[in-house]
Amino acid sequence: MRAAEARPCVPAARVPVRASLAPAGPPAAPAPSAAPAPAPSAGPPAAPAPSAAPAATPSPAQGVGGRRPAPGVPGAGPGGGSASPAPGPVPRTVRRHSVRGQVLEALRSALAGGQLEPGRVYSAPALGARFGVSATPVREAMQQLASEGAVDVVPNRGFRVCVRSAAELAELAEVRALIEVPVVLRLARTVPAGRWEQLRPLAEATAAVAAAGDRAAYAEADLAFHRALLSLAGNRRLLALAEELHRSSRWPPPAPGAAAPDRAALAADAAEHTALLEALIAQDLDVVRSLVRGHISGSDA
Repeated sequence: MRAAEARPCVPAARVPVRASLAPAGPPAAPAPSAAPAPAPSAGPPAAPAPSAAPAATPSPAQGVGGRRPAPGVPGAGPGGGSASPAPGPVPRTVRRHSVRGQVLEALRSALAGGQLEPGRVYSAPALGARFGVSATPVREAMQQLASEGAVDVVPNRGFRVCVRSAAELAELAEVRALIEVPVVLRLARTVPAGRWEQLRPLAEATAAVAAAGDRAAYAEADLAFHRALLSLAGNRRLLALAEELHRSSRWPPPAPGAAAPDRAALAADAAEHTALLEALIAQDLDVVRSLVRGHISGSDA
């Protein structure tokens, strides 16, 4: 009776694994080991269990690596089948976040470069078709831009690019000055000259991009310089707030049809980075204060 009951358990759910165990011992031995209840009586038949590892190793090890995937999957049994689905979701998740990040950067460039017009409403499906992606990563990227103050959510329509008035830009500049001026002055008193020299390549990068007249690239290069400068304060919350204000002040022109910064204006703005570094190295606090205030108000006006 037991031999007849043991046969239906062999092809139940783990045919690839149990099939290799079948020839390992006499037919009576697999009956107690196959059922989980009679564990105590598995004294003599315990021998087939060790032989299961060598027997089952060749088939899973051929493709997935045998022993490597099993520890990475919690609760993975002797069957290597549970190891194959594990790597599946990982690339898909990475690819989705990668697409969202790429769309976000593309939208930021389009905003800074003026390809997305202030005051106009854009739908996620239309932008997705433009970028060759689905509407989901576009919608996620637009939600991020909405949190940064670059766009407004228009229910059932999409996202409207914000229009910055001169008064709004002046308010942003005032808040930025309240944060950045005292921080940079404190750093000017404590940071050694050699550390400021390490920021010179970033200042030179802004000058090179300004000379090319690429407004979108200049917005990112300018942000990179200010981020590196303020990061010396060691305050992550301050850094995040300063970056949010910086992006909000950089997005669209003050109004539809308003003149955007030309190449000469970008070059003058970039030159202030180098002048600020020189003042910081010399620890000339008065010049540092004047340059930071002028740079923020001039770039945001």
